[in-house]
Amino acid sequence: MDLYARKIIAWTLADTMEVSTVIETINKAKACRNTDLPLIIHSDRGSQYVSNAWREATEKMQQSYSHSGYPYDNACIESFHSLIKREWLNRFHIINYKHAYRLVFEYI
Repeated sequence: MDLYARKIIAWTLADTMEVSTVIETINKAKACRNTDLPLIIHSDRGSQYVSNAWREATEKMQQSYSHSGYPYDNACIESFHSLIKREWLNRFHIINYKHAYRLVFEYI
């Protein structure tokens, strides 16, 4: 989520929480924004966000991490996740990955 524009600029859906999924999303966001301006990337402290691959992909960005036990750092994206579930995904019986992908695509 681009907090300046308040919109989703890149997303990737996966059935696992691997670093490669995060890197793919970062690369999509970089391609979308294509800017030389300083960027700040904020994440929680999950294992995929402290890996060497993550550090390499975000080396030209200022990295910002959530404080432990402080949910307000990620309030914007957590609010988005809540809305997409409550307003959209919970209306459907998701049958497979392809169906889930289509639903998320349609919402965004």
